[in-house]
Amino acid sequence: MFEIDLERLAKGARESSVTLHRQLKAAIVDGRLRPGTRLPPVRKAARLLGVSRNTAVKVYEKLLTEGHVVARRGSGTYVAASARAAPSRVATGLTAKLEARLNEVWLRPDLTAAMGFWRDRPEAAGLLARSNSVDFRPALIDSRLFPFDLFRRLVARQLRGLEKQPPRFKSPQGNQGNYHLRDAIAKHIALTRAVACLPGDIVVTSGAQQAFDLLARALVKPNETVVAIENPGYPPMRAAFAAAGAKLVPVGVDAEGLVLEQLPPDVGVICVCPSHQFPLGITMSARRRKALVEFAHKHGAIVVEDDYDGEFRYDGSPLQALRASDSADVVFYVGTFSKCMLPALRLGFIVAPRWAMQVLVVAKNCLDWHCPTLIQLAVAGFITDGHLARHVRKMRQIYQKRRLALSAALQRDFGEFLEPLPSFYGMHVAAVARPGLNLERVADALLDGHVKIHTLTRYYVTPRPREGLVFGYGAADVAQIERGLGLLRKALPK
Repeated sequence: MFEIDLERLAKGARESSVTLHRQLKAAIVDGRLRPGTRLPPVRKAARLLGVSRNTAVKVYEKLLTEGHVVARRGSGTYVAASARAAPSRVATGLTAKLEARLNEVWLRPDLTAAMGFWRDRPEAAGLLARSNSVDFRPALIDSRLFPFDLFRRLVARQLRGLEKQPPRFKSPQGNQGNYHLRDAIAKHIALTRAVACLPGDIVVTSGAQQAFDLLARALVKPNETVVAIENPGYPPMRAAFAAAGAKLVPVGVDAEGLVLEQLPPDVGVICVCPSHQFPLGITMSARRRKALVEFAHKHGAIVVEDDYDGEFRYDGSPLQALRASDSADVVFYVGTFSKCMLPALRLGFIVAPRWAMQVLVVAKNCLDWHCPTLIQLAVAGFITDGHLARHVRKMRQIYQKRRLALSAALQRDFGEFLEPLPSFYGMHVAAVARPGLNLERVADALLDGHVKIHTLTRYYVTPRPREGLVFGYGAADVAQIERGLGLLRKALPK
């Protein structure tokens, strides 16, 4: 296919080569023909370019001489990688008027910082791609250990099934997600997280981030709804509610979880990670959980429970999710397959009260109708056939070994600098720093040594946060953990 609109001259016209050269060069310069684009073979020039083969050869040779294209033996002629689109010629005054059309909420510093908190320094991007790099960032997984061959077969099986199905004329409107996946999710979280629900209580989303966005759209009245967020907490979650126009109120976290005494009486939505607080790793106590549900019922508030890595428990008795039979009317439970399977799947879900389902479905359909059917069906098969349970058991053992190695090293070698916080879930451990340490400077030094680690400061909303480090072991094996900690010890003051 070659869909560039070219001016066609009469066959044999003298200006044909000049005209074709001018038009192809203009298309390359202004970016319509991108670097790497293959130009039509000269043998098809008459049909695609409207000139003879000889004329096409002449034009291509001139473009080659000018450096706009490259010739690959046996392959063809391609737009050169060095070809660059010309800068925009939009006048400065017009640009200012056009920029004024943008929704300024997406330019707010708090939003751009929250959504960009994963980004590294531009010059460090290449460093972390090296084989000897160590990534201590939290909420990452070791994708090398996922059973790709097995999942590939499940995808192929579902693809063959779609091939045999007759055309469907059912509208995607009202789609909560594939029923087989919602049924599998309901059974899975009932067993692993003690969340009792039916397939009709679930909306499938494109990951947890879309779940937060849907809930913000559905639950927030702009410039009116007060939303309590954990401080420190997960920045992209609060960004979704801020973009929806919520009045955000940071609430502190202590050894038992969210400090309820700091909740404003007019709060409408309370966002929490009760099982494994992000990033401190604290588990909300049973007493605090009960008090939170009672507060929500008394004040007519809604609780958004982010259970991002609840499958990975290492010590103590199983702890059920905050959403239970006595709290199902006020708790929206958010889960994801990014930690227990793969982030690349972009699948998550919301377990919602019946009274809110219609609004959530309309909001979801407004965004993208539904998540990819093929991936939903494959994940449903992965759960139903028992593969998810086996994979989680395997990863629990692997992450447990990494956790023990990390915890032992922190206690043995870093006692004078860091105090690890108790944590029984997930794939990261937070450690609070002793007074006087500048950990931002330490993190920058580690980045130069190919080690990426987050300080606690990037998770706080208010100034004067607690100094500390967050050690993720999802993407770092034991050898990498030991190497990273060795470099950390050298970066700390003597």
